[in-house]
Amino acid sequence: MAGFRTDDSNEVMSEINMVPFIDVMLVLLIVFIVTVPMMKHAVSVDLPRASSEKELIKPETLRLSVQADGGYLLGDAPVADAALPGLLQAEAAKTPQPDLHIQGDKAVRYERVAQLLAMAQQAGLRKVGFVTEPARAP
Repeated sequence: MAGFRTDDSNEVMSEINMVPFIDVMLVLLIVFIVTVPMMKHAVSVDLPRASSEKELIKPETLRLSVQADGGYLLGDAPVADAALPGLLQAEAAKTPQPDLHIQGDKAVRYERVAQLLAMAQQAGLRKVGFVTEPARAP
């Protein structure tokens, strides 16, 4: 036994027993952990009401078709190759910017569609999509 000596001297033990101190500290820690979240320091302020719904502004759609012979149609009107970059730049300057939907004929050369994509990119159009027909089930 650590506290007793073999000789029978009645000396006072000078070591402090830490177990009760640790128990008290653990109880206090648990009390603070439980009570701190319950203390709520809130100031009552009458705030104005506002709608959190985003205002939905649908941009117009610019439909550009590439015919089988390589000609371009803006909507239903034919467009010359030289006039197309200017039209695309004018559309790109609008706010909100319109969506460009490209309809390519099945028989057209890919080169004409690639030229159209390059013109749209140079004009600054960011939203470009391709229009296709769904495959028919046999």
